[in-house]
Amino acid sequence: MVSGPKKVALVTGAARGIGLAAASRFLADGWQVAMLDVLGDTLGAAVDALDRADATLALEADVSDPRAVQAAVEQARQKFGRIDALVNNAGIAVFKPMLDVTLEEWHRVLAVNLTGPFLMTQAVAPVMRDQGGGAIVNITSISGLRASTLRVAYGTSKAGLAHLTKQQAAELAQYGIRVNAVAPGPVDTAMAKAVHTPEIRADYHDHIPLNRYGLESELANAICFLCGDQASYITGQVLAVDGGFDAVGVGLPTLRGERRNQ
Repeated sequence: MVSGPKKVALVTGAARGIGLAAASRFLADGWQVAMLDVLGDTLGAAVDALDRADATLALEADVSDPRAVQAAVEQARQKFGRIDALVNNAGIAVFKPMLDVTLEEWHRVLAVNLTGPFLMTQAVAPVMRDQGGGAIVNITSISGLRASTLRVAYGTSKAGLAHLTKQQAAELAQYGIRVNAVAPGPVDTAMAKAVHTPEIRADYHDHIPLNRYGLESELANAICFLCGDQASYITGQVLAVDGGFDAVGVGLPTLRGERRNQ
């Protein structure tokens, strides 16, 4: 039996965290991966550590820069000949009270988190269209599904990205392109370990039914599933990978306390 060409994924924000975990999972599944990030040195080190020069491509670019996006996508297309999956993972956050957020910070967060996926999709979708289809996964956040303090720009950008996912799914389906989103809950990343105090972690645990943070690998599993053939009839969906965090409201800490006192 003659096998077809290897599939190719383009992952943004791929130098670390969820993006790097997704790139690693794609490679393990036999894909080739173009890894894009604005942090050139960190990205280079990550690609070197993967030790897969035959199947990886490092692309230093800012997803909010239209020219840089177009150039990076063209580099990926020239190297691999196709793009089967796009993972819009690049994102930034400003954690401040709403009244302290500057207009510049607001603009920057929306530029990266919302305009970035818009630009990346506009650049990649024609490649997918011309080859007969593909899959796009936008990384939103639980903060785009439920409000919290200190996240006015971040949460709003991610809520917008959730709706952009549905708009893209509606318009790109005619070209065989599926578009979905993954909304992570609290994930045990290096950043979370650095900024979440024991008290914050305990609060999250109290409100997550599975009573723990997610793993980067668990997010990567969901991303790669949605990009793969097993998800061939799934589009326009936002999948919360959050241990049940979004499904519950008040009462869980009290219920757990009652169980402990029995």
